[in-house]
Amino acid sequence: MTTRVRVEADGGSRGNPGPAGYGAVVFDADTGAVLAERCDDLGIATNNVAEYNGLIAGLSAAAELGAEVVDVRMDSKLVVEQMSGRWKVKHPDMIPLARRAGEIADGFARVTYTWIPRAENGHADRLANEAMDGEVRTAATPVPSREDVVEVAPVPAAVEKVPTSPGWTGAVGAPTRLLLLRHGQTPLSVERRYSGRGNPDLTDVGLTQAAAAAKRLADRGGIAAVVSSPLGRARQTAQAAADALGLPVTVLDGLTETDFGDWEGLTFREAAERDPELHRSWLGDTSVRPPGGESFDEVRLRIEAVQDDLVREYPGQNVLVVSHVTPIKTLLQLALDAGPSLLYRLHLDLASLSIAEFYPDGGASVRLVNDTSHL
Repeated sequence: MTTRVRVEADGGSRGNPGPAGYGAVVFDADTGAVLAERCDDLGIATNNVAEYNGLIAGLSAAAELGAEVVDVRMDSKLVVEQMSGRWKVKHPDMIPLARRAGEIADGFARVTYTWIPRAENGHADRLANEAMDGEVRTAATPVPSREDVVEVAPVPAAVEKVPTSPGWTGAVGAPTRLLLLRHGQTPLSVERRYSGRGNPDLTDVGLTQAAAAAKRLADRGGIAAVVSSPLGRARQTAQAAADALGLPVTVLDGLTETDFGDWEGLTFREAAERDPELHRSWLGDTSVRPPGGESFDEVRLRIEAVQDDLVREYPGQNVLVVSHVTPIKTLLQLALDAGPSLLYRLHLDLASLSIAEFYPDGGASVRLVNDTSHL
């Protein structure tokens, strides 16, 4: 058992987001001897995600070695400051990673975090690059660990390739990640009226919401394209984000809101009083159309076509999709393979952000729903 160790970790992404990997090495704090190494590729991810995965791998290896005191050294200022508690963890991709790292760290008697220049983090950097390159590694008598992690003892022996493992869902390949942004406030949304094919502009509050979402997305970066519903409220919201990202807006007619027909501009109560039986049926049956309008089943057909087009056109990339309640709920429903009740039970706030991933092998996952932390 080694009680005092030094962990050096690193992660990288070629494209940010792009092909990513991490490396971590555990040293004996007294002798400097290498006790364990870990590296793995992550598919498509950002630098920060890779850095956090490197930290988690290094802390896990230290825990398996029985360490009690751990000195973590990294060249990621973000990770060091967040794990030290001096910076808040705000990004949705970072929150679960920081939480996991913290849970492992809580098992030690003491953990310190120190920033070091990249030149002093060469060992972990080399491992991260080897993982991204898919190079062969030498390994002998590794510390017991997960199947998908290779660890190396000081004396080389057998040669093996660092394996690439799918996530726990089994989905394979790099997903197309859709960042689903609902448009900002309009006069009809203030009055809680059905707002489908009508074309109200954003209110001043809506413009402020669009600007806040745009700033968040620009700070996040890594977005390859901005696509939008043709309706004005969505296009205004999309343009704010596109300007911040330095990208054009591509209008996709399939992302338009449901056509509520004769219920357009009515409140829930007004529509129910106008057509009580039809309204009651519409609330429980996705094949029912509002008078002169469009059913949710019909919306799903065009949203499925949009999803297929985006996955085909932007493989392994992040795409900002600016749309409305029903199209966004439908994309989340498709990603979750959920039943129609999701359309009626899921709430999405104005200018909220959700994230759904669609894999080339047909797999899908949802990473975020109705996040308004930027507002």
